Order: sequence, then C-alpha cells, then structure tokens
Amino acid sequence: MFKKLLPLALCSFVLPAQADTLLGLYVGAQGWRAEAEGGFANTESVTDFSFKDKTLASYYVALEHPIPLIPNIRISRQNMETQGDTILASSFTFAGETFAAGTQIGADLDMDSTDYTLYYEIFDNDIVSFDLGITARDVDGVLLTTGNSLSAQQSFSGIVPLLYGRVEVGLPLTGLGVQAQGNFLALDDNKLYDYQAAITYSLMDNLAVDMTLQLGYRVYMLELDDMDDIYTDMEFKGVFAGVELHF
Repeated sequence: MFKKLLPLALCSFVLPAQADTLLGLYVGAQGWRAEAEGGFANTESVTDFSFKDKTLASYYVALEHPIPLIPNIRISRQNMETQGDTILASSFTFAGETFAAGTQIGADLDMDSTDYTLYYEIFDNDIVSFDLGITARDVDGVLLTTGNSLSAQQSFSGIVPLLYGRVEVGLPLTGLGVQAQGNFLALDDNKLYDYQAAITYSLMDNLAVDMTLQLGYRVYMLELDDMDDIYTDMEFKGVFAGVELHF
C-alpha cells in the first residue's frame, strides 16, 4: 500500500522523558466527513469551485520502542477526493485547454498522501503524553476539469516536509481523554496545515490489547505554490470518528 520508505533524520536536543518499556504497536483508522472549499489553477490566480462534501478515510500504524536517541516511526495514509463545479466569470486555462467565460465547468480532485513521521516522546505517562517530530508527506494527485466538450487533466506529485506534534491528556478513573495532533508547514508561499482535536474513550484496556475510540474535528489546508505547475488554495474540514488499537 505504501510506495516506499524515506530515509529521514530527526535532530533533537531533547530526549524522551519516559518511553514504553516494551515495543508498542499502534494501528488506527478514521472516517472523516469533509467539507471542501477553494480552488486551483496553473497560475497564482486560482479559480474557486463549489465542492461537494465527502466521507474520507485515513489509516495509520506507529511503532514505539524504549531505545533512547532512536526515534519512533509512524506511517499514515490519506485519500482526499471531491468534485465540484463553477460558472466562469472569466476565461480559465488549465492543462493547455482554455474554457471561455460564462462556461459551466466541473472539477475533480483525487489526491493520495502518505506520511512518514519520525518522532520522540517528550513526555509519556498516564496523565500527559507529548510527541514531537518531523514528517515527509508524499503527495500524488490528479486534477480534472470538464466543460463545453473540453476536458483537461493534470497530475502533480512531490514530497512536503512538515513539523509534527501530538498532545494527549487523560482524565483519571474515567477512561476519557482529550487529544490534539497536527502537521504544519509555512515555507515561502507554500502552506500546509493538517490538524485535529478529539475526545477519546478507552473502551478496552488489558495486557493483550487496548482499544480507544475517537470523536473530533479535523482541518486540512492545502496551499501549494507551483507543485508541477499546480497552484491550490483549498481547505477541508469536518467531524471525524476513529478507533485505535494498541498492542
């Protein structure tokens, strides 16, 4: 499912305060009802579309260990897709095709991204945990526009470096907790924010497996500046539900 692993190096001046005494494997999945807005173009002047809400899925696996200095690893996979349309106020040229003003055109985005994250546990106890690291986000997408018997399609791909952070606070004796997680980049004209906050509930907690339910809100902002001649200014946001297993 994952195309390749990337050799990443994480430099840190802070060591984890406490780590699992044994190897810990985390596997999770989320379903996300995402509302999309914004647009794209081959130039900085993007054309906005009215996009449909979509239910999207994401998956992740993480491996944590007690060895100092060596980071933990997390790999996640996300598919972003939506369709929309607009009536052009002015002519729009995309992928070599020009759509005249007044034309109603459709837009289709299909983008996969795989995150390779190396991180340290700065704090890790029964009440508070805090992770910090870096992510390489491998983006691979296709944009399609259609209208007035014309069709234009263009692919784009690239690797985007991001900062990664995660905080979790547990409420003793309740099984409840709160969690916040995000990836961030603001470099030149490229901006990418992907963050979420959730309430968690420990449904199962024993020596064999822990199961945690999640209910939260996620925001994904994608502002690309000339990735394979693609410019985007798009935002996805909405409620998600998820489950995580810890072996």
